[in-house]
Amino acid sequence: MPVCAGSHNSPVPAARDKQKSPAKTEEGTLDALAEAVESGAGLPAVARAASKVLDASVALIDRSSAVLAVAGAAPDQEEKLLAGGEGIVSVELRVADAAVGELRYRATAAPDAAIARMVSTLLALELERARSPEWASEEAAAGFVRAVLGRKVTDRGDILARAAELGADLERGAGVLITRATPRAAQAGEWRARVLTVALRALRSAAPGSLAFLEDRDSAEVGAIVPAEDDERLGRAGEALELELAESLPGFSITIGRSRRAGDPVDLYRAGNEARLAVNVGEAEGRALLAFEDTGAYRLLLPAMSEDPGELQRFYAETIEPLAAYDEQYETELVATIEAYLENDGNVAATAKRLFTHRHTIRYRLERARELCGHDVSSTEGREKLGLGLKAMRVLGIAAPRGPALEPGAEAGQVPRGAETD
Repeated sequence: MPVCAGSHNSPVPAARDKQKSPAKTEEGTLDALAEAVESGAGLPAVARAASKVLDASVALIDRSSAVLAVAGAAPDQEEKLLAGGEGIVSVELRVADAAVGELRYRATAAPDAAIARMVSTLLALELERARSPEWASEEAAAGFVRAVLGRKVTDRGDILARAAELGADLERGAGVLITRATPRAAQAGEWRARVLTVALRALRSAAPGSLAFLEDRDSAEVGAIVPAEDDERLGRAGEALELELAESLPGFSITIGRSRRAGDPVDLYRAGNEARLAVNVGEAEGRALLAFEDTGAYRLLLPAMSEDPGELQRFYAETIEPLAAYDEQYETELVATIEAYLENDGNVAATAKRLFTHRHTIRYRLERARELCGHDVSSTEGREKLGLGLKAMRVLGIAAPRGPALEPGAEAGQVPRGAETD
């Protein structure tokens, strides 16, 4: 006897009931997620609700790569979730055209695409709402630091009052730290914001009230005003920053320049120039942390850098720039040769040994340099001008060209087998 479609014993309604059950559960969990957002329960609660909707372990990460909440993951699974990789879905959270963070999840089964999109939209809006005051505060602090270091705010009372509004007490003095972080390999996401987050975490732990801004270049440059009642405290803040960045950003080359402490906040403009000079010299010399007072003769160029950088640029143009341009065009090593020759007190044999090349090649390069810039490095005046030109290059933050020696007659900079270099 055929079974009627409406029969109580019919398998069809039973199958339909099984299909409806997940939908009811899904509807209930979506309601719970919406309620968590509407009630302002906070990001951890919202993440837990999202975990139930997606039936997945969930991590919510802000635009600076700071982990804000993790839900549905056992301790041994949390590390894998945060590391990403196979089985982990990563979704960029956006509000309008702005990226506000990232959702990572690992689901037992792929969720419905429409549901997943709805969840990510709700999470993006909640993340933007929850973090907006903090981001606004960071932007205000960045604007203040730029204004002070750029000498756009010069009144002592105004500086102190605006700093106090941002949580920084500069009454007892402060210094400036400038950090330059250059990735050694391609980086994904908002890596510059990550550098700022790590730097602020280290600085505020060592010197509460530190304020910073991020400069977007090929590298990430973070300039910070650090409250410090003495030079020792400023030094400790620099060391803490170096340690934290080295541990948290292993794929980056890090250079930090530290100013002297300024007892009067009006002098923070000068301190900013000191820190910039130190970071430029430190990067050129391969030093992770360099204090202005340890820059030696470079300190003499601070007034030119601060008051008339154009004059410093002109002096560089008259001395080293022609050699640097030639190096860039022909992949030679004239600048490196001049530098090594001066560091070895004009000794050709020692310079050849330092550069792993033949002394005849060194002489050829020195002569070629004289033809290009008009300064004879073998003379006292030539050595002085070219030495200052190299210092100007470093103070200005101009990277020295590097490359194999390919100029005609230089034998590609190679020492013939068995040839002597002394």
